[in-house]
Amino acid sequence: MLNANLPPGLRVGFTTTIPVEVILAAGLIPVDLNNIFITAADAYQQVNAAEAEGWPRTVCAWIKGIHSTLQRRPDIKVVIVVTQGDCSNTHALMELLEAEGQQLAAFQFPFPRSRELLHHQIAQLMVFFDVDWPMVTQTWRELNPVRVKLAELDRLTWTTGQVSGRENFQFLLSGSDFNGDPQTFSRHLTEFLARVRRRPHHAGLVRLGLIGIPPIFDNLFECLEELGAQVVFNEFPRQFSMPGKPVDMVEQYLNYTYPYDVFGRIADIAVAVAERRLDGLIHYTQSFCFRQIQDRLLRQRLNLPMLTIEGDRPAAVDHRTRLRLEAFVDVLRR
Repeated sequence: MLNANLPPGLRVGFTTTIPVEVILAAGLIPVDLNNIFITAADAYQQVNAAEAEGWPRTVCAWIKGIHSTLQRRPDIKVVIVVTQGDCSNTHALMELLEAEGQQLAAFQFPFPRSRELLHHQIAQLMVFFDVDWPMVTQTWRELNPVRVKLAELDRLTWTTGQVSGRENFQFLLSGSDFNGDPQTFSRHLTEFLARVRRRPHHAGLVRLGLIGIPPIFDNLFECLEELGAQVVFNEFPRQFSMPGKPVDMVEQYLNYTYPYDVFGRIADIAVAVAERRLDGLIHYTQSFCFRQIQDRLLRQRLNLPMLTIEGDRPAAVDHRTRLRLEAFVDVLRR
């Protein structure tokens, strides 16, 4: 990797959650490419445009959406591609971006999980962005109060129901890049928490956990609420918010379950099942994603009713999936 040599204030994109402290310590703006793709008004059309350019139909829509997003965002000067601990398709995406002249950095979450190897990977990223451990550690400390607020938001979701499943999902998901501005994000979060604490307590008839990668459906939470169910656990968005009280930044990303083996995820979900008194789990799987294979292990190890649903492109919940959700919620209600 060559040194990025970027002036402060430029945007750095990434393909999945990475040690964002490194980017912020360098005075740069982090951009989670997944977030800006899925929140675009024309996200569905972006996937179609990628296929029109030659992307295979049988490739995950998230990867195609990331590529389309980058084509529209020349202000994103560097892209960090996670080549281990995320989707294997990112290897080919990195090659394509390199051929298109995009400046790139690679990052790997070690497999199996290793503190020494993770420390080395973070150090390499720091060399690329020309920052050192004291700078990054200071940034990590400055972000801790924001993450404490996210944990409080999550608590209000499953204890009092004052935060909806959708609100929980959106805020925790933004913990990957803090919408590019941690200070403004923190202020908005403080204002939001002040508002929701004035809401009456609310409890759905059925308490659900949503596990698996963030769903590409744009109205899943609303659909479940109409059926009388409340999502009180969003597995991966919660992980993006970096829960817990690690002793340092390396431990924080070592505890982060998303990029490692499924058994760490199962242990984390099992704790949530008991603590949050979940009635059932919805396992969202993305078409053409390797994580579909893990559904079998999740079912074997988690002693709770589970419905597996699959999505492909950004769109509303289809009629068949809605019927399956309705039947699942009805069974749990009984």
